[in-house]
Amino acid sequence: MQLFFFASFHVRAGCETVAEENLRAVLDPTRAEAGCLGINAFRSTQDPQLFVIHSRWADEAAFELHATVAHTVNFIRSIEGLLDARAEFTRTEMIG
Repeated sequence: MQLFFFASFHVRAGCETVAEENLRAVLDPTRAEAGCLGINAFRSTQDPQLFVIHSRWADEAAFELHATVAHTVNFIRSIEGLLDARAEFTRTEMIG
């Protein structure tokens, strides 16, 4: 069963450009992962410090592997230092 993942995070004022650069850098390596069916990153038009990631995975195992690869680990480390609030992560399945 496919897994749909949503992540949202809010960065401190002045950290928007660095956050966006780090996010852009992780997209292509993630798209190249065997179990990744798609990933997109978004920035709020109402709050430029708010970023959202939506990704789609072949299954839970593919996402679990993604969480361990170097580009993902490095991205998480880079973003953690920029946050002004807790990041939210949601794993979902499609219901319709």
